[in-house]
Amino acid sequence: MQESVGVRAVLERNFGYAWAAGIAMAVATVVFAAVAELPIRDPDNFVPGYIRFPAIVFGAIALDVLPRLVWRLTHGSHGAVETLRGIMRERWTKAHWLFALSGIGAWYLTYAAFRNLKSFVPFVNGNNWDAEFRKIDQVLWFGHDPAVLMHDLFGTGIASHVFSGVYFIWIALVPVSIAIALVWTRSRTASSWYVTAVAFDWLLGAAVYLMLPSVGPVYTEAQRGQFDGLAHTYNTDLADSMWDDRVTVVGDVFGSGTLQTIAAFPSLHTGIMVTICVFAQYVGLARWIRVVSWLFLGLTIVATLYLGWHYFVDVLGGVALGSVTVWLAALATGNHDGLRPRLKRAEVTDEVASTPVS
Repeated sequence: MQESVGVRAVLERNFGYAWAAGIAMAVATVVFAAVAELPIRDPDNFVPGYIRFPAIVFGAIALDVLPRLVWRLTHGSHGAVETLRGIMRERWTKAHWLFALSGIGAWYLTYAAFRNLKSFVPFVNGNNWDAEFRKIDQVLWFGHDPAVLMHDLFGTGIASHVFSGVYFIWIALVPVSIAIALVWTRSRTASSWYVTAVAFDWLLGAAVYLMLPSVGPVYTEAQRGQFDGLAHTYNTDLADSMWDDRVTVVGDVFGSGTLQTIAAFPSLHTGIMVTICVFAQYVGLARWIRVVSWLFLGLTIVATLYLGWHYFVDVLGGVALGSVTVWLAALATGNHDGLRPRLKRAEVTDEVASTPVS
């Protein structure tokens, strides 16, 4: 009995459940690949994720350490090497190194498996729910398509560039937020909660993609023309390249050398932003961070609809998913009081800050 409690305590304090999500997804990836005869690929062709994500983390470590080094050297400290060693002993204990590396490992496993599972969707489930989702949208929007109304409201010129920029910022936001959680945040409790919540976003998102396949308004024959009048932006090129990848993969899955990345329901852009916003509220981050997060969530929702990536029902699905994963991750990592998520503030400080790097 004592042993099981100890194992549970270890899992709650670290990334055990994030690893469990990643392993479950990896197993599902292998099973689907074997049954449907599909290749498993590195999700990033340009800069492999196993290089990119550690590079982000180590870059964040440099940003954590170097300003402190410069400050101390310009305020009386002597000897750059000894000062650097002192900072590393203070900021980067052996336990924190292990903690950060475990977190980035769990994150990358869930991400890589998610990208492969998403690519498998057209081969695993040949159904398509776009027509049904559009009908739901038109009921909710009184007979209108949300994108058309937003084009009329915001115009199709400058707004196209603004919302394309929002979409681009989101792409960088998730890995950067993971790096912040693992590098600058000294609350292991909060970090494990957040990383686990995002892992659950990937897990549940992939599961729903496989059950309810759709491609989104910008790729359907019935609605594609609604987006022809938008100004040419980064988003235009991205949408075209993603469709080209999908056609290539579906036509020759082994010879394509890439993954297809189109799946609309639920909107994980919305879901992960909701996770960030709700998590920030529960943890009690600085007010400006919370305000900016909620504002960016609003912009993200409008951008996904305006650009045609998602139906409004996808957004609703993303809101539900992102909210549920924060709660599930709170239960998994011990950040709950009954069924209410909360941060265990007694554990905010690094519990092993005194452990020296060896």
